[in-house]
Order: sequence, then structure tokens, then C-alpha cells
Amino acid sequence: MWVPVVGLPPRLMLSALGGAGRFCLLGSGTATRKDLPSRNCRGLSESCPQELPYPDFNESPSVVSKCRGEPKRYISSRKLAETVAHILQRRRRTQQLLLECNPGPGILTQALLETGATVVALESERTFIPHLETLGNNLDGQLDVIHCDFFKMDPRNSIQVKPPILLSHMLFPNLGIKARPWSAGIPLKVIGIFPFRSERKVLWKLLYDLYSCTSVYKYGRIELNMFIGEKEYQRLVATPSDSNLYQAWSVLWQVACEIKLLHTEPWSSFNIYNSNGELRKLKRKESLDQQNLYLIQMTPRKNLFTENLTPVNYDVFFHMLKHCFGKRSARLIDHLHSLTPIDTRHILKKICINEKVKVTNIYPEEFKRIFEAIECSKDHAYKWLYDDSMEDTKYVEN
Repeated sequence: MWVPVVGLPPRLMLSALGGAGRFCLLGSGTATRKDLPSRNCRGLSESCPQELPYPDFNESPSVVSKCRGEPKRYISSRKLAETVAHILQRRRRTQQLLLECNPGPGILTQALLETGATVVALESERTFIPHLETLGNNLDGQLDVIHCDFFKMDPRNSIQVKPPILLSHMLFPNLGIKARPWSAGIPLKVIGIFPFRSERKVLWKLLYDLYSCTSVYKYGRIELNMFIGEKEYQRLVATPSDSNLYQAWSVLWQVACEIKLLHTEPWSSFNIYNSNGELRKLKRKESLDQQNLYLIQMTPRKNLFTENLTPVNYDVFFHMLKHCFGKRSARLIDHLHSLTPIDTRHILKKICINEKVKVTNIYPEEFKRIFEAIECSKDHAYKWLYDDSMEDTKYVEN
């Protein structure tokens, strides 16, 4: 099995996770195209790759700093806070630690504490920290307040970090959080609101962390309970019946997690604060653009990883999906011809999938079955193809 020594270089990243295009695949037996007999790839192999939604395995410091002053949305309705607290209490079988992301003025924090929950408030803005600390007075350790931004935890380029950017392997042990096997229970729950200007970017980072079992997912099946905007929610849960919304991103999250809708709330129950802690007044156009927010629960599946889909070869699965959705109108088998030298007609027949089906008619679990069937095939020495221009990439054998 082959894995990269360090983060993938930009050239390889565009290739490994781009749309239908020339590519290099990691994590499985691979071969260059020149090693194999030429065949008709039906025009797919020369399509232009798309840019990555999560642009780099080594995120540049400038990207982080640009997002640092982003306004944040906070719960402003006491009624909503009590509703959310009771939803989480109802689903909490035992006394379980809750990580609250960017609680701001602490309206939800107060409601959570009143249900008896033990809360760690991870607040990225220093302005709110003194007030949050007062909420824990006389509660005998029920509340910890830490200057930290959960959504920027474990940056991939970090040599030195400082609050609000922290490393989970330093923070979690200090909180008494221990790693659990993937098949064990939920080690902790996280509650918060996805950053409304960078929801997609944050969700892609979490996807990489989840499939690679790194960052917070190194500690097990961390459950997210998050408010998300209406548009992103619709894409997240889209199926082949919602073909315009259905994409690789939808498949990856639905394969990885059980996603439940817990509550829907109008945007008017939330306030937006600037980075200096001042309440921000929305302009008329911004008000018209506001939508409902959806509280969703994202619980990683116990059976996500198998003998053929692992934290080592997940990057190949990502690429397969990005390749397929790069040309949505094409037949699935035409994409597979560009991806693997294996007899894909035989593979599809074996798992009872029609070879003429289009990409957008395949359900998430079917994509996983296809990938695993190719991974476990013994019909060919190489399972995936890569372009010979990528041969200078450095690897280490594992």
C-alpha cells in the first residue's frame, strides 16, 4: 500500500481530486497509462480537472488569517436555546461532555448548563470570554471556557500555533478526552453553528479529517450537532431524485454519517456579531438573502471503514467520486473505464448495477459498493490508473 510522505503538492491535488481528467491515485495498486493497452475512454480522460473545494492539504497561513475577522452568527432567542438544550438532553443517554463551538453571548451555554450538561465552551473571540466564564460561577467545574476556534483546529500547515487555533492532541487530553475504537460509542458531542460564509470549506475539511481519522476524529466517532444554512443542507442530503443538488460532496457525507434533521429555525432567531463583539445590523439585501437554519446531527457510521475502504485508501474513493461527478451526464461505466483497467462490466454485473446507468442515478451506498468491489478484485495486478507525468511524486511504502 502506498501513501504520500507529506501533503500532496498542488499539481497532484488538482489531479487526484479534480473532475474527470488526467490523474494520479494513491492508496491502492496503480499503473501508468503507458503500461496498459490503449482503449477508448469515451472522451473523459482529457476533460479539464476542477479546483478542489478544500484547496490544500497544507493550508496557507494567509487563508487562515483572511477568515479570522469573519462575522459570526449566534443564537439570540432564549426559546430556541432551551429547545436545542432539551433536544440534546433527550438524546443524551449518559452524562456526556458537550463541546460548544463559538457560544458568543452564551445564551445556548446557559440553557445547556441548566439541563445539567457538562460543557466546554470553545470561543474564538476574546470579547465574549469574561462573560462566558461568569456563567460557570458556583457550578463546580460544570463549565470550562477555552480560547479556541473549533473550525480552525489542527491546521495542516501548523509548525507553531496560538489561540484561537489549537491542536486537538494537546487540547483533548487536557479535557480528559481519550481516544476510543471506531466501533465503540460516541466519545463526545459537538454543538455549534457552521460559519455562514465558509460552510462548504469547513465541511470539506471535516470530511478529510473524518475519512483519514485525524484531528478530532482521531478520538473516535465524534458526533456533530450543527446549524447549517438551507442551501448547504439541501445539497448535503440530496439523492438521485434531486439531481441538480446531488454531488460528490453529498455522497461522501451520506456514506460517512447518519444525518438527522433535529430542528428548523428562521434566521431571525440568530444575531450576527463582528469580530470585535459588536452586534451587526444586516443590510436590506442581506436580510432578503437569509434563509432558515437547520439543526442537524451527523453521527459517523460504525461500518464506514471496511477491509476495502480504510483511512489509508480513502483518497482513491474521493477521487473516484470527483471524477464521476466531473461529467455528470456520462454513464457510470464510461467513467470507470477511465479510472481502472479492471473489467468494470463484470464488476457492475456482480453487484447488480446496470452498466448503462448515469452517475446521478447511483445512490451513495452503491458508490461505496462499486469502490469496494474494484478494491477487492483479483483480476488485475493494478486496480487504478495514474498519468505518467506524475511519476516524480514521492511515496513511502507502508
